[in-house]
Amino acid sequence: MPSASPAVSGSRESEHGLSAQGLAPKGQLQWNLVAPELVQAAIRKGEGELADMGPFVAVTTPHTGRSPKDKFVVVEPSSEKDVDWGNVNQKITEAHFEVLLADVRAYLNGLDELFIQDLYCGADPQYRLSCRYVTPNAWHASFVRNMFIRPEVAALAAFAPNFSILHAPEFQADTAKHGTRTTTGIVLNIAKRMIIIVGTRYAGELKKSMFTVMNYLLPKQGVLSMHCSANVGPTGDSALFFGLSGTGKTTLSADPERGLIGDDEHGWSSDGIFNFEGGCYAKVINLSKESEPDIYATTQMFGTVLENCELDPLTKKVKFESQKITENTRASYPLHYIRNHVASGRAGHPQNVVFLTADAFGVLPPIAHLTRDQAMYYFLSGYTAKVAGTERGVTEPQATFSACFGAVFLVWHPTKYAEMLGQLLDTHKDANVWLVNTGWSGGPYGVGARMKIGYTRAMIRAALSGALASAPTKVDPVFGLPVPQGIAGVPAEVLDARGTWKDPAAYDAQATKLAAMFRENMKKFGAAVSDKILAAGPKG
Repeated sequence: MPSASPAVSGSRESEHGLSAQGLAPKGQLQWNLVAPELVQAAIRKGEGELADMGPFVAVTTPHTGRSPKDKFVVVEPSSEKDVDWGNVNQKITEAHFEVLLADVRAYLNGLDELFIQDLYCGADPQYRLSCRYVTPNAWHASFVRNMFIRPEVAALAAFAPNFSILHAPEFQADTAKHGTRTTTGIVLNIAKRMIIIVGTRYAGELKKSMFTVMNYLLPKQGVLSMHCSANVGPTGDSALFFGLSGTGKTTLSADPERGLIGDDEHGWSSDGIFNFEGGCYAKVINLSKESEPDIYATTQMFGTVLENCELDPLTKKVKFESQKITENTRASYPLHYIRNHVASGRAGHPQNVVFLTADAFGVLPPIAHLTRDQAMYYFLSGYTAKVAGTERGVTEPQATFSACFGAVFLVWHPTKYAEMLGQLLDTHKDANVWLVNTGWSGGPYGVGARMKIGYTRAMIRAALSGALASAPTKVDPVFGLPVPQGIAGVPAEVLDARGTWKDPAAYDAQATKLAAMFRENMKKFGAAVSDKILAAGPKG
């Protein structure tokens, strides 16, 4: 039986087949289907349903987020000395990997239908990977097709992957047999250039596992891999936005006055910056048309994949306010669904680098112009804070420090990425670095108020325009950060973090407490961080 109709397989099936992946499937093979075909297949297979206006909706329970404790890297000679082993990069033996690989191959070979997507990771051809995803689910194939860069149809017949991802979400790993912690596993073998994902339907694993790969390979080529969004202005001035979940990385980069390069993962090479992806993966909890019109518009389009969103049973409209399934509701859509996207996914060297933090303690200034050493300090800190009440027993803000604003995706020691950033800033001395607090003002969470998005946009636009590069600043006495004294569209009192508190003594106590947390966190790097960088941290 042919793998697909001649009109489909004749032009989109790789002449190399699946031999490089060690697969010889007995079932139907669906090669490089496009969005309408994938959605039709997903509906046929009962994988989800359509929402109002046409997006496909899938539910991934019990996993509604990544499983970082189930992520493993194979210990093998070519990479063993490079990997920063520990809780992020957990060890698994080559022997265990081979047993798991054999079992997953046998499992996939026995299924009635498989979907294959051949895609690029990396908008710069000099550094991109040619990736082959093999999955039993049409909607997961649709997800990766949204997220990565889609080759021209003419290139598919000769497509030769140099990285393979075998996805078996319903396959349950055996902890004793396969060396995993649970029935879930995200296992990277750098030498074999292969990823195996089992025991989880959460689509984010398909995306972030490739980011981990890029975080290993690109630094070996002298390219800094970054967990950041990026955009570019009308004059070609590009900007990077680093930040953990909830800090505004996606929202603030989707500026109608600037072109969106990408919302999550980029490289910075000697030629400039480039997106790894061809799509966006935005959180949509409490999304509204008024606050984020461009992102909202994508959720009303056919081809978008919505993950773990509740639908109104009568209207089939998305209930964006609902956390019934999870707070981590998501939308996956191609980059071109954003009206002012940058089709090439590339731009020149950034003129501005922005570190975003949502400080729930309410003490960091709303914006600060960092020195080079302060940039290194706050990059290594990767600070944000979880709000009280999000977890049982949490009654006050919880500080989160994630090195390089993406510790869970790093493969080398964090200081390697920080050193590369420092070298790039030394080379491109006209690049300004900013710390922007999108969190609380006038008190901590529960007392103060979240910084108004309009104020934050005004601050960032002023910074990107160059208006703040030489503006007068006042140094914050606790954190040592130079704070601009006047920004158009922002009330002067908002710029004074301490002055927004009704009780200055309470601010002082809270600021001193957070400053101590920064210093304690920095101790984990030991002698790897110079005294000069340490001196650029909080003073209080």
